[in-house]
Amino acid sequence: MIKQVIVAAAAAMLCAGVNAASYKDGTYEGQGQGNASQITVQVQVKGGKVASVKVVKHGETAMLVGAAEKKLAKQIVANNGTEGVNVVTGASNSSKGIIAAVNQALAKAK
Repeated sequence: MIKQVIVAAAAAMLCAGVNAASYKDGTYEGQGQGNASQITVQVQVKGGKVASVKVVKHGETAMLVGAAEKKLAKQIVANNGTEGVNVVTGASNSSKGIIAAVNQALAKAK
């Protein structure tokens, strides 16, 4: 019985570590296609984790990108990446562009 508990605990720890991506510290840029233009983001990594996400250039509707940036940045920092992050209703294409740009930036941080 104790052996089974130890094996289960070890398996749980391994699974928890699978989703915890670690990145090289620094600031990285990436681009993704929004609704009307390319969206450029800056992703800052500190301590191996995503610390911030900022849209630095776009040609989209400012209100939509602003709303998407605010909501997505919180989710991306909390998730340490884009896995499990949902697009923002009403700004789907801008959200997808931001997510793609973050993925490109984080690929540089690996």
